[in-house]
Amino acid sequence: MNIVLHQPEIPQNTGNIGRTCVVTNTKLHLIRPLGFDTSDKAVKRSGMDYWKDIDVYYYDNFEDFVEKNPGARIIMLTTKAQKTYTDIEYKEDDFLMFGSESRGIPEHILLKYKENCVRIPMIGDKRSLNLSNSAAIVLYEALRQQGFKGFNTKGDLHRHSWSDTPDGFTD
Repeated sequence: MNIVLHQPEIPQNTGNIGRTCVVTNTKLHLIRPLGFDTSDKAVKRSGMDYWKDIDVYYYDNFEDFVEKNPGARIIMLTTKAQKTYTDIEYKEDDFLMFGSESRGIPEHILLKYKENCVRIPMIGDKRSLNLSNSAAIVLYEALRQQGFKGFNTKGDLHRHSWSDTPDGFTD
């Protein structure tokens, strides 16, 4: 999978998304201008020690991104979409594109990809969710649809036995 951030502005969001990319083996694509320098300690702090492991690509603008990823199926996340993110079938090599925190994806780009625009449902007239939360929600739906191939899906709980205690455990 691929996550594309179009002109992200907040380093902590990009750092958090980068961390999500590392633990899901997802490529991160950053379209300039960025509202920060990726060497910024806020980005690295959010991505913690994962930043060095991120498979990240940089582009000068949206046209540069399209040129370097010919034939890419780009799913655009926008509050302006008619379909929800659960209405589509994701493919392994999809590009999930999110806009900047304050402006979203420019409308002239959305119009070119109208059929691939989806939204995350929200109550009332609220504007939007946090960018890193939105990216995680949609990415994990795409990965779920693909059966979490290659993922560790079973934990290893080290407790002595189950019981009828409120937390379900006895030591």
